[in-house]
Amino acid sequence: MAQAKSPARAWIGTIVFLFLAPGVVAGLIPWLVTGWRGHDWGSTAWFVVPLSWVAIAAGVVFLLHAFALFALHRGTPAPIAPTETLVVTGVYRFVRNPMYLAVLSIILGQALLFASWGLVIYTVIALTAVVAFVKGYEEPTLTETYGEQYLAYRRNVPGWWPRLTPWQR
Repeated sequence: MAQAKSPARAWIGTIVFLFLAPGVVAGLIPWLVTGWRGHDWGSTAWFVVPLSWVAIAAGVVFLLHAFALFALHRGTPAPIAPTETLVVTGVYRFVRNPMYLAVLSIILGQALLFASWGLVIYTVIALTAVVAFVKGYEEPTLTETYGEQYLAYRRNVPGWWPRLTPWQR
């Protein structure tokens, strides 16, 4: 298990990782694909533009919440500096992969806002990579690290489609 970290170190590591991973995946790459150039949605703008911003804002809020939980558990989401304990609080009581879902929501919101098929294709590629990472590395590592605690969590909390009620340990 990871060595105890100071709260300051956990927060700094979490913030750095936030900019390096989701910042690139949900910010830099979508910008490179679209230039963040708006699209004229015409008479449907009243619906499409707010819907896009809701998807982006919800993704940002859930992403920041999930990242903060890692720092509060004295670790980071980065595999090289994990938490001391399994994070099963907050949004993690509803779904096991809220960060990945949040990032995908941000990208899809941008795809809609900028009417970008390139970002839709990028979302499919990102989702494929994320699922491969979760199945090939993350789940086996968490099982090895936390054993029955993670297996019980995995049995009770879905990976990709949130529960309607929070899981109670």
